[in-house]
Amino acid sequence: MTTWQGWHRFATTDPPSPPRPGEAPRSADERLAYHSAFVTIRTPAISQLAAQVRTLMILGRHQPTTARPSLIVTGPAAAGKTTALLNVGRTCHLAHTRKNPPPPGSAHAAAPVAYVLVPPGATAKTLITEFARYLGIPVTTRMTQTQITDAVCHTYTQAGVQLVLIDEIHRLNPRTTTGAQTADLLKDLTERLPATFVYAGIDVTDTPLFTGTRGAQLAGRATLITCGPLPARHGKREPFRDVITDIENALDLHHHKPGTLPRHAPYLHQRTAGRIGSLTRLIRQAAITAIYDGTERITKAALDAVQLDHLAEQHNRPRRSR
Repeated sequence: MTTWQGWHRFATTDPPSPPRPGEAPRSADERLAYHSAFVTIRTPAISQLAAQVRTLMILGRHQPTTARPSLIVTGPAAAGKTTALLNVGRTCHLAHTRKNPPPPGSAHAAAPVAYVLVPPGATAKTLITEFARYLGIPVTTRMTQTQITDAVCHTYTQAGVQLVLIDEIHRLNPRTTTGAQTADLLKDLTERLPATFVYAGIDVTDTPLFTGTRGAQLAGRATLITCGPLPARHGKREPFRDVITDIENALDLHHHKPGTLPRHAPYLHQRTAGRIGSLTRLIRQAAITAIYDGTERITKAALDAVQLDHLAEQHNRPRRSR
């Protein structure tokens, strides 16, 4: 998805859909593929991000002189940050293309969304090269960073990019020389491109991105959205149980009894520490196993048998007393 062709394919391909009443049963292979891809569960963070992006895109639409307001999605690993980012990007892409279909005979559709990954050890030149690669802008080894940046700004403006999604932003360290230059590049891009920028990274507020002069500039322009573990309770609501119910309703198992998984909400919360990524992986793995072994249902014993990701397993490991 870090090229326009890949992003366009992702955004325009219908996402997996749960079984519908009266629909012919799917084959085992089809159901295995479905639980592998699975649906996107709408979490509170996704809803909050979607609302904020929509508002800030309107807010910055006619702001030509200074950097437009931006967003930072932060939180621990496996909290659903990238999923939220991609979901909002797809929604923006589809909304734009519905309102602005390409004219008849046009060979190129508009590119309303750009998705860029910060490369490990990023320098300003390697990062702007990633921007160029997304839209297929030719880059040669002889080109300077300034030349590539000019080409990116011109092409992105001509292509109608309105939303720039930058993932793995925690890889930047403005305290180093190369990190400072890269942070300055991003500031320059936000001032030159008529687009809203959304960054995502692991525990961004605990990194140097929010400290010093450059960090203060970023923090002063960005709204922070925390994509953290879901609490078991929030006032009278039970957001974690609600998500479990949504996941269970999306399963495609022949003999699974509705209501089984929500009853195990306390166990699942303790097992996954409320992380949406760990939760969906646990249930999907159990569903795939249930299809393979023919049980076609998920029980607590089946959940116990699934080995979780290392982060979640480490959380559940008994701590030794000193």
